[in-house]
Amino acid sequence: MLNFKSVNTIIVIALFALLLLSCVYELSLCFIFLVLIVWFLITLSGSFLIRWNYYFKSLHSNKTIKENQIAITFDDGPHPEFTPKVLELLKTYNAKATFFCIGKHIKAYPKVFSDIIKQGHTVGNHTYSHSKIFGFLKTEDVIEELLKTNDIVKKTSGLMMQLYRPAFAVTNPRIKKALKVTKLQSIGWSVRSLDTTPRTSEMIFKRTIKNLSKGDVILLHDTSLKSIVVFEQLLLFLQEQNIESVTIDSLFNIKAYA
Repeated sequence: MLNFKSVNTIIVIALFALLLLSCVYELSLCFIFLVLIVWFLITLSGSFLIRWNYYFKSLHSNKTIKENQIAITFDDGPHPEFTPKVLELLKTYNAKATFFCIGKHIKAYPKVFSDIIKQGHTVGNHTYSHSKIFGFLKTEDVIEELLKTNDIVKKTSGLMMQLYRPAFAVTNPRIKKALKVTKLQSIGWSVRSLDTTPRTSEMIFKRTIKNLSKGDVILLHDTSLKSIVVFEQLLLFLQEQNIESVTIDSLFNIKAYA
């Protein structure tokens, strides 16, 4: 798989080769522009396609797992209305999940957040503000966002989170540096439900279960009624297929907290 380092190396070699050729042949600048355009498109794609592991490694699935298990993850909570509904469904179906929470929402709804932990689910860092310009923040600002959220969780629950879900799936060298400083493990997904899009709940559900297999990580959001409808259908499907929903740390056999 292509990554930031290997692509840059290839591009530098290509540009150097063109430079050497230009000493012998009369080459058009179009060749150089073409190489640079290719570099830009690959780098841009790598920044938004988290499963490429372009800048740093994220855990997306565990296909080596022996048990018939998957992990369901929720982003953007806790939500005062919908997170409790998710927790109730998890309790009803005896399932576990992982919640990647936004710091300012934890601060606003500490009881809902505490209930997640009390019911045996795992929590992870999903930045403090979930800013739409998160991908453009300076390294220092990214670090501040992650540490601020971890600090709130530490004060709220006594736990020091070690798992991180990139906001908007954006990755870049600055976030890589921030993860190195904060020692957080990035968690991706292998099944993206797209439950925040205009798609109907039926379309989202069919997309989610299509080709679903053990070791997969599903991305959902505990922020809308539509997602709750999809989630209940999913839990019923998993029950019928004898597939167990476990936490991320259980699926990958890693530590969720320091």
